[in-house]
Amino acid sequence: MLNQLAAYAHRHELAIEPGFCPKSIRWAIWLNNAGQLIDLREFKAGENGDFPKCPDLRQNEMIAGGIKRSHFLIDTIEVVSLYGAERHNDAKRIKILAKHEYFIDLLENAAKDCPVLGICARFLRNPDNLQDLQQRLAASKASVNDKITFQVDSEFPVNSSAWHDWWNTFRDSLTEKPDAGGPKKLMRCFMSGKMAEPLKTHSKVKNLTSVGGQPSGCVLIGFDKDAFTSYGLAQSENAAISEEAAAVYVNALNDLIQKADKPIAGTLMIYWYKEEVAAEEDPLNWIKGVLGGSEEEEMEALQRARRLVTGIAEGKRPELGTNTFYAVVISATGGRVMLRSWTEGSFVQLAVNVTQWFEDFAIGNRDGRGLAKDPKFYAIMYSLVRKDLSELPPAFVADMWKAAFSGQQFPYSALAIALQRIRVEIIDPDKLPNHARMGLIKAYHVRKARIYGGDNDLKPFLNEEHPSAAYQAGRLMAVLAALQRTALGDVGAGIVQRYYAAASTTPALIIGRLIRQSQFHLNKLNKGLAIRYEQRISEISAKFGDGLPKVLDPEEQSLFALGYYQQMADLYSGKEQAEAKEDQNNG
Repeated sequence: MLNQLAAYAHRHELAIEPGFCPKSIRWAIWLNNAGQLIDLREFKAGENGDFPKCPDLRQNEMIAGGIKRSHFLIDTIEVVSLYGAERHNDAKRIKILAKHEYFIDLLENAAKDCPVLGICARFLRNPDNLQDLQQRLAASKASVNDKITFQVDSEFPVNSSAWHDWWNTFRDSLTEKPDAGGPKKLMRCFMSGKMAEPLKTHSKVKNLTSVGGQPSGCVLIGFDKDAFTSYGLAQSENAAISEEAAAVYVNALNDLIQKADKPIAGTLMIYWYKEEVAAEEDPLNWIKGVLGGSEEEEMEALQRARRLVTGIAEGKRPELGTNTFYAVVISATGGRVMLRSWTEGSFVQLAVNVTQWFEDFAIGNRDGRGLAKDPKFYAIMYSLVRKDLSELPPAFVADMWKAAFSGQQFPYSALAIALQRIRVEIIDPDKLPNHARMGLIKAYHVRKARIYGGDNDLKPFLNEEHPSAAYQAGRLMAVLAALQRTALGDVGAGIVQRYYAAASTTPALIIGRLIRQSQFHLNKLNKGLAIRYEQRISEISAKFGDGLPKVLDPEEQSLFALGYYQQMADLYSGKEQAEAKEDQNNG
């Protein structure tokens, strides 16, 4: 994975020398050459607030020697301008004042090599200038934690190379170095394979607060306890990586995290390709549903996707046929990056797996009229929660992503979560289970049959000849529920609301009783409609052979739910309703 991140960094010009990294900045203090404030500049969404080579200190460098330092040239609004510092207690305010002073000192020291920084330092030394700046920040409703830098006339000092040599010398002074006469400790770098001095502490990966990370960042490789070390090696010497190599993988991760979609249940999926792929040809965009807006646009996007897979198979797109994808699902805890899954494979296989995803999930609409909308990954996740995606276990989400990438079986826990939501939802007599959730159940069984062997008897629509007794029991439950509703209308808590949970686990005990009670409902219908329901009940009952199953395990319960859904959808279809109405009129 690290080597693939390194390749990504080199391809996107992120392989910056140690002590530097790309940064996104929200504000700039805009001065003229005389050091007067022209304006406070805000980089809004879509504007160029990204700077490719900014000074950066690792955490150990920030605290080396027991000194609380500021960053150079770029830091928070609170540190640079003291805006918002008054809201803290005395101890915290003293720390911020110390960092502010350190920030100015760095500018003054670097001004020997880059004179424009002296203009910035003098501006901050003037209390009147600070007051003016703070008033402008307040008027702009700036956040104290936003990053801010300087602009002098039309230039940004952060883009100048004049301070680079000073900066490298300054960084060297912060960390403990080997004795001048002593040899360096050289080890084989895990990433490059070259002999190099190993880095003891790595730079932190940023922007992981949404998945449990700390605002200051999280380390991917770190050994901060003696129990993690061995053979007398200190800290990250236990996984020897040079400073140059570490900077490369961290920059790549930071870039990919910024481009990633919203997190799910405390996890973030990031991915990339060996060779760039157009957005409309990206299989993972198909599954995320980011290509279309309206249903028609989404259908067109999926049709293009399927044509692309066919074209690759026919050798029409050789450049895609040799491409490779990489995907990692991460979260964070305790200042550490958690690697939940890593997947790599051919672009061709990914495209096939994603199109297979849609085929496996294909299921009829709840009203029985055509196929439901192709379920995207996020829709499926939302179908499994009551309110918020945080209800899902992170490991489950990682397994679902992996199944999407690889075509592997869905986790067994998918059934348990889906069944739980079905039992909750079923209490509404006017609401059938969510089609995305039922598509997941169907996909689980379809893939199980494909991977482990067995007949795939599940179709998008009702299969009256399905061999599973559990599936047929679900069908029977749907018919009995429809019969009651036809005979009595809306009775509030009907047989589904009262008996579904028990019937889906012990059908022999419950459904037999419901069949006997159905005679009461049949007596309330006209002859033609009653005969129609009697025939349907008899046809399904005849498929049980030795009788209704006594107990159903979770997999069988999911087939029960699918049988109920597809039978009810069939009953709700326009054809079924029209025939029933005709029977009633002729009765």
